[in-house]
Amino acid sequence: MAQPTPTVDALHDVELAIGGMTCASCAARIEKKLNKVEGVSATVNYATEKAKVSYPTTLTPADLVSVVEATGYTATVPTQAASGDDPSTDAQTDHRDLEAASWRQRLIVSTVLSVPVLAMSMIPALQFDNWQWISLTLASPVVVWGAAPFHRAAVTNARHGAATMDTLISVGVTAAWLWSLWALLFTHAGMTGMRMPFDLFPDGEADVHIYLEVAAAVTTFIIAGRYFEARAKRQSGAALRALLDMGAKDVAVLRGGTEVRVPVGQLEVGDRFLVRPGEKVATDGVVEDGTSAIDASMLTGESVPVEVGPGDVVVGATVNAGGRLVVRAARVGADTQLAQMARLVEDAQNGKAQVQRLADRVSAVFVPIVLVLSLVTLTAWLLTGHSVTAAFTAAVAVLIIACPCALGLATPTALLVGTGRGAQLGVLIKGPEVLESTRVVDTIVLDKTGTVTTGRMELVDVVPADGVNSADLLRLVGALENASEHPIGQAIATGASQRLESQLPDVEGFSSTQGLGVAGVVDGHAVVAGRPGWLAREWNQPLDASLAGVVEAAEQQGRTVIAAGWDGAARGVVVVSDAIKPTSAQAVAELKELGLEPILLTGDNERAARAVAAEVGIEQVIAEVLPAEKVATVERLQREGRTVAMVGDGVNDAAALATSNLGIAMGTGTDAAIEASDLTLVRGDLRAAVDAIRLSRRTLRTIKSNLFWAFAYNVAALPLAALGLLNPLIAGAAMAFSSVFVVSNSLRLRRFQPVSTQTAETSHARLDSSKTNLSHVEAGR
Repeated sequence: MAQPTPTVDALHDVELAIGGMTCASCAARIEKKLNKVEGVSATVNYATEKAKVSYPTTLTPADLVSVVEATGYTATVPTQAASGDDPSTDAQTDHRDLEAASWRQRLIVSTVLSVPVLAMSMIPALQFDNWQWISLTLASPVVVWGAAPFHRAAVTNARHGAATMDTLISVGVTAAWLWSLWALLFTHAGMTGMRMPFDLFPDGEADVHIYLEVAAAVTTFIIAGRYFEARAKRQSGAALRALLDMGAKDVAVLRGGTEVRVPVGQLEVGDRFLVRPGEKVATDGVVEDGTSAIDASMLTGESVPVEVGPGDVVVGATVNAGGRLVVRAARVGADTQLAQMARLVEDAQNGKAQVQRLADRVSAVFVPIVLVLSLVTLTAWLLTGHSVTAAFTAAVAVLIIACPCALGLATPTALLVGTGRGAQLGVLIKGPEVLESTRVVDTIVLDKTGTVTTGRMELVDVVPADGVNSADLLRLVGALENASEHPIGQAIATGASQRLESQLPDVEGFSSTQGLGVAGVVDGHAVVAGRPGWLAREWNQPLDASLAGVVEAAEQQGRTVIAAGWDGAARGVVVVSDAIKPTSAQAVAELKELGLEPILLTGDNERAARAVAAEVGIEQVIAEVLPAEKVATVERLQREGRTVAMVGDGVNDAAALATSNLGIAMGTGTDAAIEASDLTLVRGDLRAAVDAIRLSRRTLRTIKSNLFWAFAYNVAALPLAALGLLNPLIAGAAMAFSSVFVVSNSLRLRRFQPVSTQTAETSHARLDSSKTNLSHVEAGR
């Protein structure tokens, strides 16, 4: 009886470290074998040398390792430390260091031995008597020892009935060496006084021709390509390693009233620890004592330090730039924001874009096709009456030029560097398919509160009545509102304390009328504050014409106005606002330059929303929508033929983020929004959305240029080689260069600079000149 297919709920995920892969076709073979196992879904990445596997409960990771080993490769299951650190990252780094060192050793020895062989073969004047036997002596260690990794891989693959890039290299180099050995032993090529001409475009018709320089030089070129590839692969993963290395190594923990310095891995949730000036915050936590400025630039890319005090949240790996802090650990190990960022980046790097899957399919069938093409070339030359030398030259050139190294490296290296650079800038790309989404997005929907605005009410204006001192108005209203828990009341109280630079007096007999206002006694005055209509109707304290004009003008701009009075008369108004982020206008302008049409989507009233939109430069506004209607709005835009990106930060944005073609969550928002998004912006600056789209598009362009080079190289070179127009020596050099070119092109992404490093002078000037910070009118106030 057939076993039922495991359900999705029964699947587990594991990441295997794969060893022995030498090209994309290796990765394709392993992936194919793993996916043949019932219930298994696997993705193998050649650049990261990892396999991400989902498997049913009927299997174990050991079973998966056995499948990989049966394919001819090695696999291990990285262990996770309790602290959440990933020791496999260090192990992988060590492995790549050793790999690069091994290739470097082979490169040096092979170069020293190959240069004399190359010189004697190319320059007839250097061909002294019996020079060919010296060439054989020098070239043989290169072919046997230098190319040993290729021979071993070819034999291993042959045992499993497969052929990879190493097969092409091994067969080509060995054929050139064996041909030369045969010619030296059994023809007059081994006779004293033999001379051999060199031609960049060989006709292959020379009576005497040996290919020792091809065997040695091609091996050296390919080793050089592998060495630079190994170095580049290590550099391409440097961003992720730098991210993982950001955290503090040890921490001063307060236990039993004593300060004890312990490794960060020993921290537990609830521990209180010290952060002195200049030290890194050991883990995510809440400040219990002290005030300081926290520099989060290493983690978020934000250059301006943030002031923190008791009750504020701090993130591990940020730097204390000011005073001494006592912090209580809230999340440790794998639960910290740093660890989650690293996990998101690594997951993205291990994934595959659609273009990469195409390249993998091509690589999987490319090598066997090339082997057949080489035999066809050899046969065709022989059947058309050409010499064995000419036929052999063309066949070897086909083998060597066709190695699909560049094809296998084109996508993963660009993805590796792009996602790593994004992490350094506070942009987390969840998967390679996200890159393809950014290319076609034409509309970007922006949530207002917390995205375009700060989401926090602020005191922006104080207007006293004639004969009333503004400081008295601010002191009495601030003290009264200080007793309220309403966000508007707290904004007024905080603003009053900051402007007066003094402590607010106490309140007696405080009372609150929900949705209307508050009342109480402050310094012997019976003070009321709330909606202007409430003061006029319930307290017989109407505003005069001048103050009424201020209220009307403020409400037209979407501000919230609180009227205040005491001792039986209205004494003035205070205005609060949800402040626009100073960089929002610049971000909107940059989004337009990227070809995106911004739309402001909010649950707030139409008047407030349009005021905000006008300030930041957005023409289209959709206001007064419920969370469910946000989803419907995104779907309506999609039905109109638009490809929609959505930026939000709240729980009520999560569904719309998931519905959009590209969901972008502000990292300052809720976990639900971040989980539903495709891109996460670690900092709350809307310009980071611009950086995210620009970086994603740049990465995708790099992938496409890499693939174009890899495909064009093979398509153009193969006919030349088959027609005998390409010296095998030049073919080997070109093949090695193609890999180096592709990786170097990907590494250019490390120089990507975000728009947020530019000054926001235009945006600041615009806001400062108008002195306008807009907000929605709180319906419940």
